[in-house]
Amino acid sequence: MPQFFLNKRLILLLVSIILLVALIGFSLKEDRKLTWPEQFLQDSVGVFQTIFHKPAQYVSGFFENVNDLRKTYEENELLKSRLDEYMQLEADLQEYKVENDQLKAELGKVADLRVYDPIYSAVIGRNPDRWYDYLSIDKGAQDGVEHDMAVVTAQGLVGKVKTVSQFTSTVQLLSATDIENRISAEVLPAENNEKDEDTKTTGEKVTGLIEGYDEEKGALMLRRIESDVTLVEGQKVITAGTGGVFPGGILIGEIIEIEPDSYGLEQMAYVKPSANFYDIDRVWVADRAAKYEDPVSVINEEEEEES
Repeated sequence: MPQFFLNKRLILLLVSIILLVALIGFSLKEDRKLTWPEQFLQDSVGVFQTIFHKPAQYVSGFFENVNDLRKTYEENELLKSRLDEYMQLEADLQEYKVENDQLKAELGKVADLRVYDPIYSAVIGRNPDRWYDYLSIDKGAQDGVEHDMAVVTAQGLVGKVKTVSQFTSTVQLLSATDIENRISAEVLPAENNEKDEDTKTTGEKVTGLIEGYDEEKGALMLRRIESDVTLVEGQKVITAGTGGVFPGGILIGEIIEIEPDSYGLEQMAYVKPSANFYDIDRVWVADRAAKYEDPVSVINEEEEEES
């Protein structure tokens, strides 16, 4: 008897599996019509989904709106603080402008060494053998370009005009080694500088002279700096505008190394150029507004007039 029930259960299991497989195969037919139990089940599920979906969507949307509102509030507060800072800067700027105009009126007409008219030009040629020495531009004497004018990119100073023809010019780069560049330069004050009683602080005006380019270090050499001046790596170096050729305020680079000269009376700084001498497409020539007068020539002329 038990054997009979055991066989009966096995037969029922096999029949159930066969029916299940048949139903699955029948339900997978694409062109068949749904039976009324399937339709009832599908409609029931759809109704329940519709009933529960809308409230769930509403609740989810409510929390999303609350989160967006919170973010909007935080952004609004941040923008308000930025706006207050901007208004304060605008007020300070207006005050500085008024003070500047008053000082100019008191001092009279003073030449601004930083003012220049840019002559925009494109690089039209470079010699592969002298890639880091010279380049040619498409502006010449007809465009107002003159010998020794400063040549600048958006990154900073790249060189000076070497030769000028009517419609083109040759630019000598700062990285040229055959002819030494001589540029009056100024070191900008270092940030967070601490005063040293034994040395001059980097907050004071520090000037020197760019003389030459070190190929191994890939840096310009800033010489003629007093030995008691404190310099730190990372200080920016700009043109001083007192050399008579270049306008002031043009970025040259930043100090990467300082060392004393051979006699110990002065010190020298290596300045990494801010401009990329390898990839230069467009430049502008700085036509200095304040024209230079050699003081020695002026004194000689005055002495000749007096005699």
